[in-house]
Amino acid sequence: MITISVCMIVKNEADKLDTCLKSLVPIADEIIVVDTGSTDSTKEIARGYTDKVSDFVWTGSFSDARNHAFSLASCDYIYSADADEEIDKDNIDKFVALKQVLDNDIDIVQMYYCNQLQNNTIYSFDRELRPKLYKRLRPFIWEETIHEAVRLQPRVYDSDIDIIHRPGEGHGARDLAAFERLIDSGEILSDRLIEIYCKELFIAGDKENYLHAKAFVTELADREGLTDEQVARVFTIGARICRMDNDIPGFIKYVTRAAAGNVMSSELCCELGDYFREVGNDNEAKLWYYNAIHEAEAHLDVRYQEEIPGKFLG
Repeated sequence: MITISVCMIVKNEADKLDTCLKSLVPIADEIIVVDTGSTDSTKEIARGYTDKVSDFVWTGSFSDARNHAFSLASCDYIYSADADEEIDKDNIDKFVALKQVLDNDIDIVQMYYCNQLQNNTIYSFDRELRPKLYKRLRPFIWEETIHEAVRLQPRVYDSDIDIIHRPGEGHGARDLAAFERLIDSGEILSDRLIEIYCKELFIAGDKENYLHAKAFVTELADREGLTDEQVARVFTIGARICRMDNDIPGFIKYVTRAAAGNVMSSELCCELGDYFREVGNDNEAKLWYYNAIHEAEAHLDVRYQEEIPGKFLG
């Protein structure tokens, strides 16, 4: 049977942590809690479950904190938990059974993250697989009897375990502030972070956040080599920024470039629908809301595929 280190980073989680840790006790061989600056009773609650509670000076990077927590683990596998998660009894039973039979050759176990669409999260599904259990030490193994090669891709197992996510509040404002600090410092964002930034802006951003992003999005839209998916997201954000800034020529530029490239998103169709509604052309607005549902796909917020344009079509 494998052993599991539960690793957590926390800050001011006194209202959630006890519920989370109580649910994890049956599957944990050790619990490691790394605190990044709590001013409430978070650490005292954690010490009720483990003596492996330590402080980490916040660097501004969640990866730094998680890497530190992982470095303290000693078991076969590491389960990465957040304080606003909970696993109910049925799924703990599944987890315990998994511990007993998991092939040690598996590098990552994915579990279903549930309750995703609460509090304006950037996720498009209420239940989706997410990597949660990681092999602590991964050996490099040669494969094939001839033309042998080292296996580079991890072996992933998709479990049927559900993890309940109970966010007390959205993290959009916090995350957007972090993105703005990165952009202002000149840090290069990966494609993955650009995607998340666009989603955070679209779902949780206010006018100040959008205008802060204008120079970055303008530069990004002119980059060569963007995929159609990236163009659809970036042009949608650019069009919304221009409408907010009363820059109608800029708005038209993004819309026409998206149309010419056949990358009109459902969100951008809705932007056009909103624009025509504002100028009193309801028939044209309805055409674009119809297109949002039937001629395009959502790239930033799944609600713009049917729910939101459907409100204006009756």
